Amino acid sequence: MTNSVYIVQTLAVLFLAAGWALHASRLYRRLDRSRRDPLTGLWTRDGWTRRAERTIRRRPRAAVLLADLDGFKAVNDVHGHAAGDAVLESAGARLTAWCGAHGVAGRLGGDEFVVVVDDDARLDDRIADLAELLRQPVEHQGVKLSVGASVGAARLAALPEPTLSAALKAADQAMYRVKGRTRRGRRLLLAPLFAALRGLPQRLRFALAA
Repeated sequence: MTNSVYIVQTLAVLFLAAGWALHASRLYRRLDRSRRDPLTGLWTRDGWTRRAERTIRRRPRAAVLLADLDGFKAVNDVHGHAAGDAVLESAGARLTAWCGAHGVAGRLGGDEFVVVVDDDARLDDRIADLAELLRQPVEHQGVKLSVGASVGAARLAALPEPTLSAALKAADQAMYRVKGRTRRGRRLLLAPLFAALRGLPQRLRFALAA
């Protein structure tokens, strides 16, 4: 085989390999995008689960968090779905910023979010910061939209079975304990109404209650 023929064959193989590499890269990016929630930019359930499983294998002291936006349905009902989307988009950006390089955030659907993050001595304080961050009002078309936030956490090291499914179940239970204890959004919505009712004359209050 002459050198020229060998060079031509080698170039052909390299060209074919480069073509396949480019095709594979495009497929990977397309698959990667399909695992991203188009509204928030967070990982979908499938994409997040894959990364969470990998994180747990590497970091046995990781923690799983579940977050739910209290009062989100009221935002949709009163202000419309575009306003609800603005709240979700903002929540996604805030979760991403809160996680930084040490956690992975995802959207399970609706107004439910999930995070896997390193466990450390400051985790409880950081969770409180996250809940407060998610409660910050969102500006949308000149209106400030407010929701509550309940966050539950499960530390892998504290579980009898340190698996992702067990952590998600424990975090879900913790989140609903927080909801039952605080009911922050409901108090904020009803407190002005109760205050106004208390300011009415007693006779009128009885008439309204009748």
